[in-house]
Amino acid sequence: MDLGIAGRTALVCGASKGLGLGCAEALVREGVNVVVVARGADPLQAAAVRLEAVAAGLATPPFVKVVAADITTPEGRAAAFAAHADYDIVVTNAGGPPPGDFRDWDREAWIKAVDANMLTPIELIKATVDGMAARGYGRIVNITSSSVKAPIDILGLSNGARSGLTGFVAGVARTSIAAKGVTINSLLPGSFDTDRLKGTMAGSAKKTGLDVDTVRANRQKSIPAGRFGNPEEFGAICAFLCSMQAGYMTGQNVLADGGAYPGTY
Repeated sequence: MDLGIAGRTALVCGASKGLGLGCAEALVREGVNVVVVARGADPLQAAAVRLEAVAAGLATPPFVKVVAADITTPEGRAAAFAAHADYDIVVTNAGGPPPGDFRDWDREAWIKAVDANMLTPIELIKATVDGMAARGYGRIVNITSSSVKAPIDILGLSNGARSGLTGFVAGVARTSIAAKGVTINSLLPGSFDTDRLKGTMAGSAKKTGLDVDTVRANRQKSIPAGRFGNPEEFGAICAFLCSMQAGYMTGQNVLADGGAYPGTY
């Protein structure tokens, strides 16, 4: 399927590895120019080499630009918009807050979580949505978490901050921008084989006293698909949400979790 987005330009955050890189690669395969942002310069440059190799295989190679910056800061966002001013696609993504016991989190921990996982996406939406509407096309995809639908006890910081973003998007996605070709959706990953998952399982192992291998095996058994997801298939879902064909989907929370969520709705 031709997604109809070749030649568009995307900002992809947290794109040096994991799910962010999976999204960036899927977009490049569709001929989308990408500006990839992450804090770590070396991993980001390695990601760019991988993306450029994908781009080189296309008849009309899209460009790949690198911005090594902290997107949660005003300076980082300024750098991202200095690299390219008018984005057609924005994929918001930030590393989740650390797991733990809510009794141990002070105000600073909460503010940091909300800033990265709620306020930063809102700032990026605010900076791009009106331009998208004026041009008649825009796709914003927020990578959140399955914990928005089924909270995870040791991820309270994430549960709270990402749920706040979800509530905000539910309102703004249904404003006048919807009639101007702009969609805002959230993509909710379950258990994907990333560094984030490894950290979460290490936290579970510490809490339960089990070894990490046992925690991993038990976690996989709890997923109807019988496995963890991979960033490539996650990226493919993201690319579809950015496509012309997804223009009638907005304000939605798209769950990708191998069937783990047990609810009907």
